Amino acid sequence: MPITSVTKDLDALTMTVVADFPATRQRLWEAYTDPRQIEKFWGPVEWPATFTRHDVFPGGRSHYFMTGPDGDTSAGFWEFLSVIPGFGFEVLDGFADLDGNPNLELPTMRMTFAFDETESGSRMTCTTHFASLEELEQLIATGMEEGMTSAMSQIDAVLADLASFAAGRGTELQYLSDTKVRVSRIIRGGVEAVWRAHHDPDLLRRWQLGPDGWSMPICDVATAVGQKYHYGWQLDSDPSQAFGFTGEVLAIDPPHRSVTTEAMVGMDGPGTVNELTLTEVGGNTLLSIVITYPDAELRDQILATGMVDGMETSYARLESVLA
Repeated sequence: MPITSVTKDLDALTMTVVADFPATRQRLWEAYTDPRQIEKFWGPVEWPATFTRHDVFPGGRSHYFMTGPDGDTSAGFWEFLSVIPGFGFEVLDGFADLDGNPNLELPTMRMTFAFDETESGSRMTCTTHFASLEELEQLIATGMEEGMTSAMSQIDAVLADLASFAAGRGTELQYLSDTKVRVSRIIRGGVEAVWRAHHDPDLLRRWQLGPDGWSMPICDVATAVGQKYHYGWQLDSDPSQAFGFTGEVLAIDPPHRSVTTEAMVGMDGPGTVNELTLTEVGGNTLLSIVITYPDAELRDQILATGMVDGMETSYARLESVLA
C-alpha cells in the first residue's frame, strides 16, 4: 500500500495524503498525466475510472466518470490552475455530469499534487483544500478517504508496467463509451514540433498520407476557432481515386489541444468531433485523440475501414519527418 499518511487539519480545512513509490519521480508524473494510466488507478477498485479528457496544462480540463459494479456512474472534472512539468500541478476538483459540466450543487475543492524524489524512489503529496468545515465533513463522510485508499492500492502495478505505455508500441485504440473512442500513440519528438506538424501545410503533406502511393493535393489548414479546414488525397497512379475531409475548429489552445468537427466530403449526415491533446512524456509526445461519433453504428463502420492502421502508417511517417 503506497499511502504512508493521511492528515486532516480542521483548522486549515485540509486533508493531506502522502504516498511513497519505488519508482522515479518522472515515472510517477507520467502516470498522472497520461489518461491511459491515471484511469487505471484514479477510481476505487469497485468504481474504475474512464477519462474522456485530460489536458495537463494551465487552463486545461479533465473529464472522467467512474462506473460502479451495478452500472451506476459518478462523474467529475478537474480544471488545471497551474502545472510544473515533472513536479506537480494544482486543480479545481468537482462533481460533474457525463459531459463534464460541473454540478454546482455539490462542493468544489482545490487540490495540489506535488511529486518529489526520495532515496527509495518518489513521493506524492496531495493536499485537498475545502471551502468550509461543513464541506470537509460532508465529503469525508461520503467515504473520500476510503475511496482514495482503494484507488491508490492499484498504482504500483501501473508504475511497474513500463511496456504498455512506452514509445514504439504503435497506435492504439480504446473504447470509452458507445460513441467515444480514444486513439493514442507516443510520438518521438517534442510537443511543439508535433503541434507544428499538424498545422503546417508543407509538413502535413509529408506525413498525413496513409498508405504509400497517395498524395495530398488539398491541404487548407485551420488555426483559429471558426475557421474551416479541407484536406484531400488522391492515389498517384489513378487520380480518379480520391477522397477528402472538411470541418471546423471548435476550440484551440496551442500547442496542447484542438477540437474540430470532421465530415467526409460528399457524404450526408453527421460527422465526428475530434479532440486532439498533446502531452510531454520524457522528451517525447503522447498524442491522444478522443473521437465522438453520432452513434455506435457509424463508429463501428468507420473503425472497420482500417482507420487505426492507416493512422499508424501516417504517425510512423511523422516520426521520420521529425527526425
